[in-house]
Amino acid sequence: MGIKFPEIILKAKGIIRQKSHYFLRGTFPINPTANAVDVPKGHLAVYVGLEYKNRFVVPIAYLKHPMFKDLLKVAEEEYGFNHPMGGLTLPCSEKTFLDVTSFLCFH
Repeated sequence: MGIKFPEIILKAKGIIRQKSHYFLRGTFPINPTANAVDVPKGHLAVYVGLEYKNRFVVPIAYLKHPMFKDLLKVAEEEYGFNHPMGGLTLPCSEKTFLDVTSFLCFH
């Protein structure tokens, strides 16, 4: 009887490894049916994609960067304030979005 710390640590490391590539880029996909409770403090959920919309969570600090502002301007021109997903929708490819957020993560 007792707590097996090495076992707990190994499980935690596995989870971290599994999710680390999303956190390194500063974004991570969230279940599309997830709700606002699933968005950590200091982050914002956005829907991205041209055909199929995937939900991502990004740090709110990205909102200040000119590259992310360009994505927001395109969204404003495309949707105005009436976003089809009910949340902030960015009408760009997922690859473009990930390229921008990857760049922002390291700069």
